Amino acid sequence: MSLKLKKRFVTSFFLFLFLACMFVDQIFLIISLCLIFITSFYEFSRLIKKIFGFKSIFFYLSIFIFFIYILTLTLFFYLLLINSNTTYFLILTLLICFASDIGGLVFGKLFNGKKLTKISPNKTISGSVGSFFFSFLIILIFSYFNLVGFTFNFIIYAFATSLLCQIGDIFISFLKRKAKVKDTGSLLPGHGGVLDRIDGILFGFPFGIFIFFIMI
Repeated sequence: MSLKLKKRFVTSFFLFLFLACMFVDQIFLIISLCLIFITSFYEFSRLIKKIFGFKSIFFYLSIFIFFIYILTLTLFFYLLLINSNTTYFLILTLLICFASDIGGLVFGKLFNGKKLTKISPNKTISGSVGSFFFSFLIILIFSYFNLVGFTFNFIIYAFATSLLCQIGDIFISFLKRKAKVKDTGSLLPGHGGVLDRIDGILFGFPFGIFIFFIMI
């Protein structure tokens, strides 16, 4: 196992504890969401600055759109979490997002194979299949414990959420390629920046929740 992969697993463990604490303590939740919001916005601004330059109108337009989007998403996440009627849907969608990311990493490392897109050389078709498969496993596990029904709608919801996670990942990879940087930051050892860690969630989570309420 490479040093970077070891760092990635260790950091992932602490991120899991960090996330668990967000579900337990509301003050910790608010502080954490503020930190994630500020850090991801800062990292995105740095990327866009490298792409367009500080004086470009596209720089200000891009960061304004992202600011509104990430602020709305942060508030949306908070409201869903503090509402006992929607916490379950939030957890399920987050787990699918995490599973999609892990599945892509595991299958990509195990099978490698043909590249998925030129935008991100590390993304492979096998990794994409792994993302869909691991997302499907979440539904399978939840249905085994009678937490959800093993229905066509739930399977489509999982696959669609995974697809959107992968699109989010590729989108941030596209920006990094344009900015000629490897990571959005260095805050998280083995992962890069906060934006590197939540890129899939940025798309997968809100649209996954939307799909859930429409289809289920």
